[in-house]
Amino acid sequence: MFYVIGLGLADERDITVKGLEAVRRCERVYLEAYTSILMVEKEKLEEYYQRPVILADREMVETESDRILQDAGTKDVAFLVVGDPYG
Repeated sequence: MFYVIGLGLADERDITVKGLEAVRRCERVYLEAYTSILMVEKEKLEEYYQRPVILADREMVETESDRILQDAGTKDVAFLVVGDPYG
């Protein structure tokens, strides 16, 4: 399953409970890291979410999306977005 999860705007605790549960189940967790800046360090996210976080810069998102989506049909993968993912 591929999850697109909004993180809110301030810190690691702005994620919803359901979003956090999904992140903790995921094999890979990507953080979209070029359109907005989260006000917390990646290490704090990793500690709170109990998962390693892979920074997805513009190049990765735009030209390596197949890598992000790889195995998402059989494994859980999260794509974290600062704020609201539909905004």
